[in-house]
Amino acid sequence: MKVLKREKKLLRLIYLLCLLLFVNLGFLEQPYDKFAIIMGVILCVLIGYSHFVIRRFYPDGDKFILIFASTLAVIGIATLYRLDKMLAIKQLVWVTLGLIGYILIVAILPDLRSFAKYKKVYMIITLILMPLALIFGNPDIGGAKNWIEIGPFMFQPSEFGKIALVLYLASALATYEDKKNFKEDFMGLLQPALVSMFSLACMVLQTDLGSALIFFGISVTMLYVATGKKKYVFTCLGLSAVGATAAYFLFGHVKRRVMVWRNPWAYRYDEGLQIVQGLYGIASGGLFGTGLGQGYPEYIPVNDSDFIYAVICEEFGIIFAVGIMILYFLLFYRGIRAAFVTDDKFSQLIAVGFSTMIACQTLVIIGGIFAVIPLTGITLPIISYGGSSILTTFFALGILQKISEEA
Repeated sequence: MKVLKREKKLLRLIYLLCLLLFVNLGFLEQPYDKFAIIMGVILCVLIGYSHFVIRRFYPDGDKFILIFASTLAVIGIATLYRLDKMLAIKQLVWVTLGLIGYILIVAILPDLRSFAKYKKVYMIITLILMPLALIFGNPDIGGAKNWIEIGPFMFQPSEFGKIALVLYLASALATYEDKKNFKEDFMGLLQPALVSMFSLACMVLQTDLGSALIFFGISVTMLYVATGKKKYVFTCLGLSAVGATAAYFLFGHVKRRVMVWRNPWAYRYDEGLQIVQGLYGIASGGLFGTGLGQGYPEYIPVNDSDFIYAVICEEFGIIFAVGIMILYFLLFYRGIRAAFVTDDKFSQLIAVGFSTMIACQTLVIIGGIFAVIPLTGITLPIISYGGSSILTTFFALGILQKISEEA
């Protein structure tokens, strides 16, 4: 009962945040924008109904996963509404589809343990998805060849490839047994290592450095959790250092990203424009922000996806932005918690993989915006605009919810 009370208290806070944001957005136009209120009410109903279904029919799992994800979705849609109404409406559709998928995963999927035996299927899907954009992708979108256009629709195969890779590594590493003979032990891990290296190579060739970092983080974390051996982690780190150095000298786009990262002000009128304008926006927002609708996000390139966090920093302030990072940490914590409450190794590795995926994606894009690491063009989970990212993130969260239900 105490948990239910905490959930209801958090839901009321989400409703309050949602209505305050959209009431404020309505005042940005004259006459008053009534559609903003409609959007806010729709979001509240959608979130409330999703929680009701999960709580009513599947009461045993961790409902805070859904609550934290819903909070991020509210912030994302409100920010997009301030930038472009049509994008906000499209994002609402994607979030609705994501929540439907989330509920269906919990309701329809049988015991996850029965999916551990499909290792070859996951491997084949991973090997197909990873080079897909390299072969059929459009190189003129965002500077990276990671998008595929099919008529009016566009999607990123690497977003779905992340899901397939986690499932493959979980099924491959779930049967790992420590062998005293180093050669036998190494040979047992050779296939997962080759699949991971193939995925990383495809991302580098597509100039999708953000996804490469995420795949590396997922692979190393799952390897350590499965084996418990630090020597494999240090070996991976050493190989990645050699690979990164080689990529710097072999690929011009990698060298340019590093040069812009080292001194973005020298490239502030071309390749460094995005970072510089983002830093200006963050600085002008200060601790408490300029106020919703009072900033100048139109000067920040790609402000609806890659740099939406800079827009939030400018108009909501650094304190609010740090609160968002805390929400991502809590989402990561609830995901890792699901791994601790189950005794099935396959489920444990899936929970670790998906939690790491969300955490890595968040840290990589925020680190790039603040110029802590070279900028990589990826989305901020749930908040940034993008159908592929929304669907895959809610799929991952649905699996985490399923694991917590089964445990």
